[in-house]
Amino acid sequence: MAWSLILILLAMGAAGGFAAGLLGIGGGMVLVPFITMIYTAEHFPPDAVVHMAIATSLATIMFTSLSSVRAHHAHGAVLWPIVRMLTPGIVIGSWIGPWLGKQLNTTALALVFAAFVAFSATQMLSGKKPAGARELPGAPGMFAAGGVFGVVSGVVGAGGGFMSIPFMTWCNVKIHNAVATSAALGFPIALSGTLSNIWFGWDQPGLPPYSLGYIYLPALAVIATASVLAAPLGARAAHRMPVQQLKRIFPFILYALAAYMLWKAFH
Repeated sequence: MAWSLILILLAMGAAGGFAAGLLGIGGGMVLVPFITMIYTAEHFPPDAVVHMAIATSLATIMFTSLSSVRAHHAHGAVLWPIVRMLTPGIVIGSWIGPWLGKQLNTTALALVFAAFVAFSATQMLSGKKPAGARELPGAPGMFAAGGVFGVVSGVVGAGGGFMSIPFMTWCNVKIHNAVATSAALGFPIALSGTLSNIWFGWDQPGLPPYSLGYIYLPALAVIATASVLAAPLGARAAHRMPVQQLKRIFPFILYALAAYMLWKAFH
């Protein structure tokens, strides 16, 4: 790769890693459109560009998540019992997600996703308090929730925080704990989704050299390096910011993601 391309990928990785640490969103939805542009400029196969961008983005979250969650764990903010309850559904859903991405109508999927994310953002921005007695569901409900998080994350190449954080705060989990726990959930999402993208992209013809299934390894190495270095900085920033400030920032991130998915639906 040219040095100019390496520098662009480093900047993207740093931005995604900082966002992952600050907001627990994995950074994937920020990275996918930019990786798509880069792969297009590099003349990757047109019918595989988006799949490769999503797969590469999802693979970087494995490294970003580990770096981010280490910083959050040092603050005692990760709720590991929630991680354990959501992970089985997440692993299954994240394997299915990349397969669904090849089967479903992209326009319909993007519209539904944008509507869901915009609804979640509006709920958080409204400041409406969850019912005082509302708690996280039992094991079957947590398994189902994890499955939904995994499927959607596997389809769009994101870490799942755009769904898991609103879900947890709706169930009276404090925002700092929700962000930290979401960062931990990013690893099983990314691991299962990455293995799925390798499996379903293994026999894809015409992929560029140094591809592992749909994952382009040179881009993964550069982005992951920058993400791992930047994620702890975002995590430290999150714990220095007041709760209400985090609650004001996150809905606008969700609105931006919804706007991107609407654009994707009609282009």
